[in-house]
Amino acid sequence: MDKPLWQRDAVELAALTRAGMVSCREVVEAHVARMEAVNPALNAVVLSLADEALERADELDRARAAGEALGPLHGVPVTTKVNTDQIGAPTDNGVVAFKDVLAPADNPCIANLKGAGAIPIGRTNTPAFSMRWHTANALHGETLNPWHPGHTPGGSSGGAASSVAAGIAPIGQGNDIAGSVRYPAYCCGLVGVRPTFGRVPAFNPSAPGPRPISAQLMAVQGPLTRSVRDARAALAVLAKGSVEDARWVDEPLTGPPLPKPTRVALVTNPAGRGVNPEIITAVSQAGQWLEQAGFAVEPIEPPELGEVADLWAKIAMDDVIAALEGPVAEQGDEGIKAAVGYWRQGFPPIGPQGVLDALMERDRLGRLWQLFLEDYPLIVMPSSGEPAFPNNLDIEGFEAYQRLWTAQLPQLVLPVLGLPGVAVPTGLHNGLPVGVQIVSRRYREDWCLDAAEIIEARAQLPLPIDPRSADA
Repeated sequence: MDKPLWQRDAVELAALTRAGMVSCREVVEAHVARMEAVNPALNAVVLSLADEALERADELDRARAAGEALGPLHGVPVTTKVNTDQIGAPTDNGVVAFKDVLAPADNPCIANLKGAGAIPIGRTNTPAFSMRWHTANALHGETLNPWHPGHTPGGSSGGAASSVAAGIAPIGQGNDIAGSVRYPAYCCGLVGVRPTFGRVPAFNPSAPGPRPISAQLMAVQGPLTRSVRDARAALAVLAKGSVEDARWVDEPLTGPPLPKPTRVALVTNPAGRGVNPEIITAVSQAGQWLEQAGFAVEPIEPPELGEVADLWAKIAMDDVIAALEGPVAEQGDEGIKAAVGYWRQGFPPIGPQGVLDALMERDRLGRLWQLFLEDYPLIVMPSSGEPAFPNNLDIEGFEAYQRLWTAQLPQLVLPVLGLPGVAVPTGLHNGLPVGVQIVSRRYREDWCLDAAEIIEARAQLPLPIDPRSADA
């Protein structure tokens, strides 16, 4: 074959294994070898599942030989995140105190991947309690970005993003409550899908109690991939229903095509709060590419975008963050303690009535955005207001925290409204990936991916890559 198996995407690998052109064992061996070669420089995978993966590959090879039905991701290596239950593996969430919390069963999203023939080969890193936009913790250490070791791979799915960008696996499982799929995808030059609320089922059997309300409303599971077609394939698998999650909605993955002409709202500086020039260039470039493809691109901002983003803190700080403060103080590392402290400094408690008022505002603004999306079925805006931050910027002081929070404003809008979004790269700036996120109506991830495919074809980011040094 003209290129190594670890350089191929999931769709191609599944076609090869299903046709018997290569065995699942050969595919897994190639990716395990790649993991052993590059992971020491990245610390993306913090638990190798190589032995189990090879056993599963042999089982799948025997299944094919016996003529059994094969899944759509037959023999495709994937990575899974350490905050998501995978039977027999620790769900440590990057916390020393949780290192021996073994999952009694698979989270539905992991079960869906396995059921489709995917093979988990490693568990990926996350910040402690999965609540930073940088991936480092006292249990597993720091994960590095393969494009530049001095800049964050993002968080909280930073290990997933780093592993996929470097060729360890073509699909990384992640989750997103405030950008934890889309931001790492942006930092590492990947496609990251935040599905519509209710699209992908999730539940951790190891959880000691019920999910906080804001997590119930805003947290979703999604894939990180190197191509749009892999994102489609992974989303289709992840979206299979499960009785374990009452939030799951049985909606088709594809619907009527985009209306013609397709009006696209182009947002270069969300809420006027400041975006770096290179990000404005990236968004404008994406708009030009869509225009060349026949879309009607207009510079217009959805209603009260800044107010929508501000609701994230009003809903979550008195809920998720308040619930975290005790455990973080007792079991957290210095990084998460500093981060949560800055979050609380920036957003003091507003009390139960304040949270209820925010939820009422959410309903009002959700209606306004739905009306806007009737006229503009696609929105293109920054993934972040700056390129990937220097490592640990989020804990370097309150001023740095405020800078980061402002830049991440576009990440916060979608969780509040439950809308789908796809992060897609547009190119490189000073050696770091930059890109946009594409937003559409609820359950129209397919429209987001259609537009992302156009941008991807023109950007042509070289992936996977070998980990680069600070001098590269």
